[in-house]
Amino acid sequence: MKFQYQTFSDMTLSKICCIGAGYVGGPTCTIIADKCQDVTVTVTDLSQDRINQWNSDNLPIYEPGLDEIVRRRRNKNLFFSTDVKKAIIEAELIFICVNTPTKNYGLGKGRAADLKYVESAARMIAEVANQSKIVVEKSTVPVKAAESISNILKANHRTGVQYQVLSNPEFLAEGTAVSDLLHPDRVLIGGDQTSEGREAVESLCWIYQHWVPKEKIITMNTWSSELSKLAANAFLAQRISSINAMSAICEMTGADVTEVAHAVGTDTRIGNKFLKASVGFGGSCFQKDVLNMVYLCECLNLPEVADYWQQVININEYQKRRFANRIIECLFNTVTNKKIAIFGFSFKKDTGDTRESAAIYVCKYLMDEGANIRIYDPKVTEKKVFSELTNPLLCEDPDRVKELATTYRDPYEAADGTHALVICTEWDQFTTLDYSRIYEKMLKPAFIFDGRLILDHEGLMKIGFQVVTIGKKLHRSNVHRPFSTASQS
Repeated sequence: MKFQYQTFSDMTLSKICCIGAGYVGGPTCTIIADKCQDVTVTVTDLSQDRINQWNSDNLPIYEPGLDEIVRRRRNKNLFFSTDVKKAIIEAELIFICVNTPTKNYGLGKGRAADLKYVESAARMIAEVANQSKIVVEKSTVPVKAAESISNILKANHRTGVQYQVLSNPEFLAEGTAVSDLLHPDRVLIGGDQTSEGREAVESLCWIYQHWVPKEKIITMNTWSSELSKLAANAFLAQRISSINAMSAICEMTGADVTEVAHAVGTDTRIGNKFLKASVGFGGSCFQKDVLNMVYLCECLNLPEVADYWQQVININEYQKRRFANRIIECLFNTVTNKKIAIFGFSFKKDTGDTRESAAIYVCKYLMDEGANIRIYDPKVTEKKVFSELTNPLLCEDPDRVKELATTYRDPYEAADGTHALVICTEWDQFTTLDYSRIYEKMLKPAFIFDGRLILDHEGLMKIGFQVVTIGKKLHRSNVHRPFSTASQS
């Protein structure tokens, strides 16, 4: 029987459903709806609160430019709903965009991806679909996950219902997701190397060809597509850990990691992307995908390869701990009862996402030493901050966290009366603050720890700050400053 979705055999589609209204599903389907205005796109989620936000003026995620496009297409050909089953029944193509966190229990704990939400989505599709469907895994998943989805669908399918499962990994960077979707470096689509599989691949290609040049749409087998996603993120994370490892050497030798990165990056074989030293990488993808790679290698009995990729994670953890230790050492080896302002809590600028943010761990290490943390981030809510800091996997005493940590909506207020200011996220606004004003309100000596290499260090030292940064030693000239009149508490 020839594979056919609905009642036609050309490559066009008229209805798409997305399961999962998060960081991947929401933006991806918004762009599809905007570029394919004859296609009805329904984004579904079991969370009524999340769907309500998508249907409001306050979207559940922050991405520059996203709200404007949502408003332009919402309730025209873009819909947000909790009626997942209805959307599945009506759709010809279904994106699975659910969360795939690292397992924190059982076999593969701390390394393997938890596919319970993917499996749940597949079982729901099999339960309600009454016509053949193209099912597209867009969540970051381990190699052969598409095969698992296909097995679930085939084992539970109704008579006359067939499925083609494709891999279409996302390559979105939070903060630039809209631009990444509109102008992708490439679009990967993996499918079965059969006539039915190729037909399904062509149908998904037809969607993307509305705005993506054909030569940027790369088709391959399913396993290659799945592994390519993990490999891309592992390579990027590896570069960050490599330059962060160099930063430790620079601090011990007097070299400047920015100069080293520039010298290395001008080599056309290497390039200059992802060579900026920092307090460490975060986000939902890099650590999860590298750990996924580690677990895959272990399962394939490739221990040496697993150890290699594990070191990428180890260096990242080392960098976060090393940065926190330098703060403690510079503050005369104790931060107990000292007030420290943390500027930035999201894992990178232009996003409200805090998953695996370096700031979480810096705050934890400082609070472990008894520091009072004053947190300012322009996009992260107080609720989200405390949700991360009191996560049971990280925190044993939530009440103590609530005693030691406070959030602020104004950076000057957050820094008022503090012993030190720590830059954890590279928000542009942090480069334009009035640091003379901040200095006057801080206890002396006033320290700034630049974990993102974004500030004017020479200018700050002229104001009077003790400046500590990553990857270089700063030599401060002897500047006579009056003692603070503030209480040294």
